[in-house]
Amino acid sequence: MATVQKAIEVEMPISSVYNQWTQFEQFPAFMDGVEQIEQLDPTRLRWVANVGGRRKEWTAKIVEQVPDQVIAWQAEEGAGNAGVVRFQSLGPARTRVEVQLEYEPEDFMESMGDKLGFMSRRLEADLKRFKEFIESHGRETGGWRGSVHGGEPYP
Repeated sequence: MATVQKAIEVEMPISSVYNQWTQFEQFPAFMDGVEQIEQLDPTRLRWVANVGGRRKEWTAKIVEQVPDQVIAWQAEEGAGNAGVVRFQSLGPARTRVEVQLEYEPEDFMESMGDKLGFMSRRLEADLKRFKEFIESHGRETGGWRGSVHGGEPYP
């Protein structure tokens, strides 16, 4: 698997940044190539995206989620990927968001795109658009404050 890691600082409180990140169905507003995300239940998401000019679909499971700290997932079927998003407060109105993404290039073209830094640049641009999205709204558009441990919701 290939790995890419990027971070950005957002001028918003950690709870607002985290809450916005839990609004998965809004990801197409700031993630390039993501066409749709459907939240199937508290831990499963169905993704539809355009990757390298090809439509891909997969189901991902949230395996760890702690409010204001971390969200981790892994694909259950479809495009192979896993990752973790970490949130760190840098003060009352500043938050660091760090994303580590692991993915499996499926063919020669995706492997070449990886070697040329395509996914690294895409993730960096997505994080910049996320920052612009939440900062321009001035607050989160929703939020889920539940926890997930070992892939199971925790009250």
